[in-house]
Amino acid sequence: MHPLPNAAYQPDKTTIYKAIFAVTRPSKGANDPDGGLTPVARAVNVFASAKVPLDHLKFVVLIYGMDAGPMVLDNAHFKQKFGKDNPDLKTIHELKAAGIQVVVCGQALAALGIEHSWVDPDVTIALSALSTILMLQNQGYAMMHWG
Repeated sequence: MHPLPNAAYQPDKTTIYKAIFAVTRPSKGANDPDGGLTPVARAVNVFASAKVPLDHLKFVVLIYGMDAGPMVLDNAHFKQKFGKDNPDLKTIHELKAAGIQVVVCGQALAALGIEHSWVDPDVTIALSALSTILMLQNQGYAMMHWG
């Protein structure tokens, strides 16, 4: 993220911004700038660099789909399954600390056989991605989707 204070379309510091960020797969690493949680972190940084208070960012990260489920596993269960630390937890924890909601589709977890107790405590388990999207859009949230 590069601060551009003189660029057009600067965010209004008094507006409340509401968005759902659909995440359907984990990042594939540093060479995957639009995958996983990277676009969400970038959005938070863009608005923060424009001096929008974090409490004006009503962002919900909605993780769903068969490829995305493992990214919400706590480190112990991720390590047990994949033999390494969960690379997404650092970003999940930083987003949560910034006031961003991180939510996972409960239907995807069930389909993948992931127990709710295996999910990192900074992640909220929703009934489904479908119902969450509809409810939040009815509350004025914009839908943002990457890969």
